[in-house]
Amino acid sequence: MREEPDVTGVNVDTTAPVLVTGATGYVAGWLVKGLLDAGVTVHAAVRDSRNTAKIQHLVELAEKAPGEIRFFSADLLKDGSYAEAMDGCRIVFHTASPFTTQVDDPQRELVDPAVQGTRTVLESANATPSVQRVVLTSSCAAIYTDAVDCADAPGGRLTEDVWNSTASLEYQPYSYSKVLAEKAAWDLAGAQDRWRLVVVNPSLVIGPSVNAEPTSESFSIVRQLGDGTLRLGAPRAGLGVVDVRDVARAHIAAAYSPDARGRHILSGHDTDLLALGRTLLPRFGDRFPLPRRALPKPLVWLAAPAAGLTRRFVSRNVGVEWHADNTKSRRELGMVYRPLEESMEEMFEQLVVRGGLSGRG
Repeated sequence: MREEPDVTGVNVDTTAPVLVTGATGYVAGWLVKGLLDAGVTVHAAVRDSRNTAKIQHLVELAEKAPGEIRFFSADLLKDGSYAEAMDGCRIVFHTASPFTTQVDDPQRELVDPAVQGTRTVLESANATPSVQRVVLTSSCAAIYTDAVDCADAPGGRLTEDVWNSTASLEYQPYSYSKVLAEKAAWDLAGAQDRWRLVVVNPSLVIGPSVNAEPTSESFSIVRQLGDGTLRLGAPRAGLGVVDVRDVARAHIAAAYSPDARGRHILSGHDTDLLALGRTLLPRFGDRFPLPRRALPKPLVWLAAPAAGLTRRFVSRNVGVEWHADNTKSRRELGMVYRPLEESMEEMFEQLVVRGGLSGRG
């Protein structure tokens, strides 16, 4: 088991601090750990640096590492909010962006923080002479909306040249927010020539969290695999997944690899929801009501509204294979992706140990 983001082969510069926005986040936690372990000074931007409970896990990471961490309060929607945290930094990692699908006001809860937050951070980069590179955490959601979109991609596989053109404020607003945020970033990067923008586009991120109280939507999905919600079966909804530690490693490679540029699909496995559940059967199948069979698509379609899904989503994802090309990330960032079973078992075990799941009883 590889606990750390493995930065072998990456020449990490420890002579200047780096900024990580949204430092208490799921991906950011492993990114901060990787940087600290490499000896980097991390400027961690959080909503409230005085909230010691929220940042304690990062403090503990720094205590065990050669790098140092400094905390700064910053607001994605406040111009100039990141100026102090960014001062002196050569690298900016912009990871802060909401990941949730349950919202009442998509514009206010998803689009505004994603787009305006990106502008706030990148405009501060424009005003900070020390910044040489910005690494943006985008998503495969900026490339596609539904698994059926893969069929329209070159060779039936999503590539970095593909942009999501089917999401909207009304349908899949999270994906829509990621499209708008990444396009805003490229527009701002293209209007200057001092710093370089490098983008990473992860698929669904899985794996354990460094935070004892993970809030990522990924944990909600995996929790449902074991809490009985899907005990009668799971839909074969096509998707891609990638380990959070691999995503963190990719960020570091994107920051320090001299030739890194453009977008990078980060996805270790083409899979589906039922297949994710089945990876857990050998180790946990005797203790938890994991899904063992596929729910028929017509049944999922009928039950969709009661399950909080749209029938459009079911039609375009269930029973549809998902495929993406991760060649660029392997070639240019040196990515070697972890086994799916390893990521799922360690994530599920964390939920069990921390009380997020209980067995059959």
